Amino acid sequence: MPKRFLSLWFCHLTTDRLAIRYPELRGKPFVLAGNERGRAVVQASSREAYARGIRPGKAVADARAIFPDIQVYADKPGWSKRLLYRLAGWCLQYTPLPAADPPSGLMLDISGCPHLWGGESAYLEALVSALENKGYHVRAAIADTIGAAWALARYGEQACIAGKGMQREALLPLPPAALRLEARTLEGLEKLGFRQIEQFIDLPAATLRRRFGEELLFRLGQALGEEEEAFQPVQPRVPYEEQLPCLEPIRTARGIEIALRKLLEGLCQRLVREGKGLRKAVFKGLRIDGKTVEISIGTGRASHNPEHLFRLFALKIPLLEPALGIELFYLEGLMVEKVQLPQEQLWHRSGDPAAVAELVDRIGTRLGSGRMHRFLPQERHWPEHSVRPARSLDEMPDTDWPDSVRPLHLLSVPEPISVMVPLPDYPPLHFKHQGKLVRVARADGPERIEQEWWLQTGPPRDYYSVEDPEGGRYWLFRLGLYGKGEPQWFLHGYFS
Repeated sequence: MPKRFLSLWFCHLTTDRLAIRYPELRGKPFVLAGNERGRAVVQASSREAYARGIRPGKAVADARAIFPDIQVYADKPGWSKRLLYRLAGWCLQYTPLPAADPPSGLMLDISGCPHLWGGESAYLEALVSALENKGYHVRAAIADTIGAAWALARYGEQACIAGKGMQREALLPLPPAALRLEARTLEGLEKLGFRQIEQFIDLPAATLRRRFGEELLFRLGQALGEEEEAFQPVQPRVPYEEQLPCLEPIRTARGIEIALRKLLEGLCQRLVREGKGLRKAVFKGLRIDGKTVEISIGTGRASHNPEHLFRLFALKIPLLEPALGIELFYLEGLMVEKVQLPQEQLWHRSGDPAAVAELVDRIGTRLGSGRMHRFLPQERHWPEHSVRPARSLDEMPDTDWPDSVRPLHLLSVPEPISVMVPLPDYPPLHFKHQGKLVRVARADGPERIEQEWWLQTGPPRDYYSVEDPEGGRYWLFRLGLYGKGEPQWFLHGYFS
């Protein structure tokens, strides 16, 4: 699929944002100023100030001479860059590949996207209208290359769309500044009277190189699609993630532990402020050979205790292979839940509820994932359906546990057995299971359990608790009734 790019240029990015935040500034001339060489200089001007000739780079004193009542606010270093990344994240609803184009633009790879809006014209109009409704003054253009889209957004007509393969024709009437050239190169072109790209685009490459160096040919090639241009899209921010770059590659377990503690402290501070905790997390290391190694943990209840979480990770640190060294560490919260303070009383009979939960987490981490489970009762008749796994230690049951005695080990699928029964409703004298004959010394039952009539129909089960001469206890049931066909017998669990 051929590439298509959309360039957005925010003509008054920071001042528009300030007017959005403070509506009383809308329609009024104001500027953002910073200090340069001991004097206040305009860094950005609102639409109204710009219309009065107050442009970035002008001294604030000169701006006041033009408009004495102009309002001046302090510019925040790095603010425009942060705004661009936020706006790039907002553009994810229009394309999966938005990129920041500092100091005041965005570049979107829109390949394969416009047809969802009914074409490029409708797509461009929808995007620009949404931004203008927010309060931003924006210009936009679409072309096959990044360079052409950038040029048309700033020097072409508003909402310009260059046809596929038509970037050359679209560039011809534009000024040399549309090629993103350095000031020195632009001065040289100006001296020779080149005020439009069409005046020099067909000159021999050797002549342009000798006169202006490689930059002019390189930028012209990028705009025409003859030179490659890097495109770094903004990745969607992981809601709960911390990063730690390293000055030198880390190869020791001690170094990994220090990095892990630092990341946990930062992430847990945020979780504490938001009243949340980790349920699942992954700790990753990017090695200098380009490979990523990782370990993950899970908790029984949401936790923002860095010491507890560190102990869980520490059990798995030996599994990380740093090789020649790790240069970047990540800590990502895969599952984050709200910490429910009223639920702290759930484990009051066992002491400190947080301590119990942390003990369960440590045991689970040592045994491995999937080895420890907690079950809750649910309103189903047949035993194999009467319990369900709990999602966390804090989850409350929907119903009470049954009063009747149940085996410690319940088979997920009852296993068939053959029995010797003296009378129809009596327990077996003995039964054979997997080729082994088990004699019954004592028995109790039956306990009848019917099927749920609203789910399915069928014969009832009559359960018996039996014990062999050695003290082994079993839970058996008969499916069906004598005199109504041939009943089947099953082993369903072990009491000990």
